[in-house]
This record gives sequence, structure tokens and C-alpha cells, in this order.
Amino acid sequence: MTPAAHVAATVAILDAILEGAASEFCLSRWARRNRFAGSHDRAAIRDLVFDALRCRRSFAWIGGANDGRGLMIGHLRRSGIDPAEVFTGTGYAPSPLSERETRTVRRLEEASNAVRLDCPDWLWPQMVDSLGDDAEPILALMQSRAPAFLRVNTARIDLPTARRELASDGIESDPHPLCGTALEVKGNARRVRLSTAFRTGMVELQDVASQAVTECLLPYARGRRVLDYCAGGGGKALALAAGGAGSVTAHDVEVSRMGDIPIRSKRAGTPVDVTDAPQGEFGIVLCDVPCSGTGAWRRMPEAKWALTADGLAELCGLQNAILDKANRFVAPGGVLAYSTCSLLNIENEDRADAFLMRHGNWRQIGCERFTPLDGGDGFFLALFGRNDERQHLEPGT
Repeated sequence: MTPAAHVAATVAILDAILEGAASEFCLSRWARRNRFAGSHDRAAIRDLVFDALRCRRSFAWIGGANDGRGLMIGHLRRSGIDPAEVFTGTGYAPSPLSERETRTVRRLEEASNAVRLDCPDWLWPQMVDSLGDDAEPILALMQSRAPAFLRVNTARIDLPTARRELASDGIESDPHPLCGTALEVKGNARRVRLSTAFRTGMVELQDVASQAVTECLLPYARGRRVLDYCAGGGGKALALAAGGAGSVTAHDVEVSRMGDIPIRSKRAGTPVDVTDAPQGEFGIVLCDVPCSGTGAWRRMPEAKWALTADGLAELCGLQNAILDKANRFVAPGGVLAYSTCSLLNIENEDRADAFLMRHGNWRQIGCERFTPLDGGDGFFLALFGRNDERQHLEPGT
């Protein structure tokens, strides 16, 4: 396929997404219907689709319309390419530009901050309130693709050996300063899942900030019983198990989300129990709660445009409810951990404060915030211990 054919395919896929279909469904459907397209073509189209979703408002502003054509015209103009050179109607290229499309040329500098930085208007004030002077550089970073990170399974291998194993399959990687288990993939990221290191459990795909959250928890978790209360796919549960937790139990209200954990656990050689009904008490209970995902917009750009004020309020209510339930599983002297991949105060510090207001026998004993300026996704972590105990569970005790 030619680059122009890639753009034409992307226009059609984007139109379906903008009508409400999921991006992965649309990309898979296109691939099934166009089996002649090779892996290079599918990757190129996927990149165009996700570039457009990340920069939907700014591309639409430059391109003059919030549809597939408008987004691709905006993308080309922002890349310094004259759209008329691509929209030729020749072969499989998209049809030529209309007079309106040719005439509509707007400078991005003339747009509002929310448009220029691809943020919903209603959310812009909260972003500024939560991030201050960092709001603009963080949102600018989120207009580009996120780096790919690997977590080295230190229960089986060290970082230098993992790098050599990856290099033997043509995958370049460098350590990342944010976390001692992290490797940033610098070349051939699409080969990772086929590599020996990945297939044999030496490495797992996991964002560096997510790994850093786990690293903050490990001093409390080593040798102790751990409950990952909102485990999802199990990334943090597996990391805690690899880091020396005494035992790890994964729980999620939607059990199907945990379907891959037994496979991943066996591959990594790090046992994780899966349950829909936790029993007993745990030295540390992690609530990595459902959230807006604002810290992971680079990876999940559709979430940016699907989020509403009402939806955010519902999420805050759910986060409160999870903390109210999960704290009952914390053993005497134990720690309750609250985590999100959100950048918003309303889901982070505000929820921590609200928990303490509802539960006067708890106090906050730690807090960490990571943003894309640190290199990975945005994450928040708050740690709580009980007030009515002479000492909470200290790291390494």
C-alpha cells in the first residue's frame, strides 16, 4: 500500500470510530476485510489512527472538520505536508480536496489552549488546577505516542542479562531512572511479544510509572500477605510477587479481567492466587481503582473524549466505595494503598482526604505522584495506616 492509501484507509476507520465504534474493533475489522495488507501497512494505519485520536481537537482545528478527512488533513498540515499532494483521487488515494477544504487553513496558535493541547473544554480548568504550570507541558507530551516499557522479572533475571536477551532478538532497551526494574524499549518494540525474553517470563510489558508505584509498595509487602483488590490484568500483582511479597492474592469485581493472570503467573514463575472472594486479613491491601485514566491518555486516547463530568463524578463515588470495602481486609499494623492512573486532584488527593474524613481511625502515611514529565504515565499513590495502633507496618519490619 502507498502512504496515500494508508491515509484513505485511516479516514474510513476514523469515521467509524467517531460514530461510536471502538478503535480496536474498527482496526480489526479493516484488517479482516483487507487481507492483502501486510503487517507494515496495518502498523502504519494503526499509528495514523491513534495519532488522530490523541490530537483530535488540534487536527480538526487545522483540518477544518471533525471527521476522518478533516483529521487527516490536519495531521498532514501539522506534519508540514501539503494535503493536496496526498488527497489526489489517484489509485487508492483519498478524493481530491474540495474548495472548502483547500480554503480552510487555520493556524494552531490561534486556537484556545484546550484545542491546542487536545483537552476537552470542561476538563481544562481541572487540569490546570491539578497540574499548575505543568499542565501545558504534560498535555503537550500526551499528544505523542507513549514510550514502551518492560518490567524485568527480577525473581528470575537481572537487568543486564535481560537487556542481552532482548538484544539477541534485535530489541534495543535502556534502563530508566524512575524504577529499578524498568527497561525502556528503544528499538523494535513490536518484536517484544515474540521475543524469547517475553515468552519465557523474563520481562513483562508494564509502564515505568506503574512499576514505580509497585516499587513504593515493596518495602511494606516483602514477606507479607498482599491483596491486589482491583487487580485487572494483574500487572502490579505479578510485580509484587516477583519483588518478594510473602503471598499475593488478586481480586477484581469483574472476574473476567483476571483471565490472563494464571497464564502470566506460570510464565513468570511468580505465584498469584486469583479469587472473587478474598478471605482473611492482609499486611497490605492495594486498591488500584477504576479511574478516568487521564494519566494514560497517550495509550488510551479514546478515553479522553469519552469522559464526561457525570462519568467522572460516578468514578469518584466508586473510588470511595472501594476504599470503604477494602480497608476491612487490612490486618492490624497493615497498610491500605490507594492508586490511580489519573492526574486529577478530584480522583487523587481529594479522594484520600475524603476517606480520612469518613474513617477517623486512619491516617495518611505516604503519598507519591508521577506525571508524564517523569517519563511514563501519570500515577498517584496514597498510603494509609490506622491511628489506633501504636505503630503501623514500617517498611522492612
